[in-house]
Amino acid sequence: MRYLGVDYGSAKVGLALSDEAGTMGFPHDTVRNTPRLLEELCALIAKKDIRAVVIGDSRTLAGGENPVATGARALGEALAERAGVPVFYESEIFTSAEARRAPEKAPKSRAPKKRPSLDASAAALILTSYLTRQKGS
Repeated sequence: MRYLGVDYGSAKVGLALSDEAGTMGFPHDTVRNTPRLLEELCALIAKKDIRAVVIGDSRTLAGGENPVATGARALGEALAERAGVPVFYESEIFTSAEARRAPEKAPKSRAPKKRPSLDASAAALILTSYLTRQKGS
């Protein structure tokens, strides 16, 4: 079962896809948060045969909701209704900082390799965290 991971932000949204077995998330893309976001995500869900979505649950350090969390929840509800897939939420605390610290892999050839965006890497961390937790339960 393939999953879509989402690192929701007010300007940019990081996206990650799981492997076919649904065991690990990999950075996929970063898209602008525009009025077309829902339409773009629904198209991706259909194209990649996504069966569930995991959205980062943004909270303050005290555990309260913030404006990003409100937008992420609204997106999740709209995706569940429009795309017909279950939507789950996973804590995203420190995922951007963790993605920023991830070592850059040395390219195998001399051609420069494009590094995944910070947002897509954070989405992969959110998705992998969720999938790992599900395997353990």
